[in-house]
Parts: sequence; C-alpha cells; structure tokens
Amino acid sequence: MHVPQRVIRPQLTWVVESQVPTKHGLLSMHVFRAQSAHDAAHIPSDSPHAATSLDLPLEHVAMVYGDIQGRADLPVRIHSECMTSEVFGSLRCDCKEQLDFSLREIVRRGCGMVMYLRQEGRGIGLANKIRAYKLQALGHDTVDANRMLGLADDARRYEIAREMLLHFGIRSVKLMTNNPEKIAALESLGITVTGTLPVHIDPNEHSRSYLETKRDRMSHSIPTFLPVTTFR
Repeated sequence: MHVPQRVIRPQLTWVVESQVPTKHGLLSMHVFRAQSAHDAAHIPSDSPHAATSLDLPLEHVAMVYGDIQGRADLPVRIHSECMTSEVFGSLRCDCKEQLDFSLREIVRRGCGMVMYLRQEGRGIGLANKIRAYKLQALGHDTVDANRMLGLADDARRYEIAREMLLHFGIRSVKLMTNNPEKIAALESLGITVTGTLPVHIDPNEHSRSYLETKRDRMSHSIPTFLPVTTFR
C-alpha cells in the first residue's frame, strides 16, 4: 500500500513507517526526509549542479517502541550517525555501544524513541572526520584535531529532532545523553527536557583517551575512573 508523504515543515517530510525486528525487540522505524545541505537555498535551480546525485535529500530515522504519541517524559536518545563505529567496527569511539544501549533501554522501559540523525563526525562529515583521525594518530585529541582543521568542536544541529518530536506530539523528554550542551541546544529550540538518563560505556584501550577528552574538555558527564577493556 502506498503511503503518501506528509509535509511536517518545509524542510522535513515524514515518508514511511514499518515494524522492524531487531536483537533488542520489535521496533517501529519511521523514515523522515530532509532537504539536502545544497538545496535551492544554496544552489540556483537552473544550475547544472542543482539536481546531481551528490545532492540527494538526507533520510533520518526514528526508532520507536511502544505508544509514544502525545507522551510526556518520554525516554529519547538523539543519536548522530557514526559510520566508522556502527558499520566498520572502529574502536576509537563508543558510538555503536551508545546506540545499542539506547535501543535496549527504550525496550526495557516499555516506551521510548531513538532518533538517528545523519550528522557524521559531530556534524563535520566523514571526510573531515577521517582528516581529524589522522591528526589524532599524531597525538592530538579530538578537540584540537577539529580546531586544527578550522572546524567546530561540535557542529551538530537539532532542528530535525525538534520536528520529529512535534510530529509525534511529544510534550517533554527524558534525554539519554552525557552531553550538557545537547540539553541546552534542545531547550533553546523549545523542547522541554525534564531529566537525563546517562549513557555510560566502558572504554577500551583505543577509546579511553577519546572519552576522557569528552569529559575533560567538552564537559560530558562521564565517570572519572573507567575500566579498560583490552582487545587483542
């Protein structure tokens, strides 16, 4: 059955929903389509580059468990894409483990949502993320590496998350995060955050310094002493 697209805001469209069996349980996947970064606001419609394959709209996802419509204090994780960890198994960060934890947690609680936003590398994109990795291999931490490339420490935006919450009529959220700046960013967009649920992942030998940098230089609420898991 064809489900017509529904425009939520000019920049975001709800496209389709289906149940998806996962290792965590049966979740409902909602796909939203957002305008690409190089839409008509940036590229004239008569430009030869206006509709190339490199200018496809981004598709974002909301993984939903339970009846969330109109809920208050909904457990919500706003998770940004990490191809290196989630697809290729990089041990440099804890993104895959955070995603798995969040999906498992909303099922455990009986209700919740995990948003998957296409903001690779804290919003700097995959190529710049790998450029930063090269600098980190020389001994620079993730903050200094970004700055050496002329990039922001964290370039993510959350307007898409706000529109998803409006789509489901969510009145307030309990945010699954360790990042106080994410809370402030959401509140600045008019989202009511009534509390937080920590997402603490034990480090491995490759991710320890990255997590310590997030704690010490980016004010993430990560425990001071974390056990280290060694991989051989």
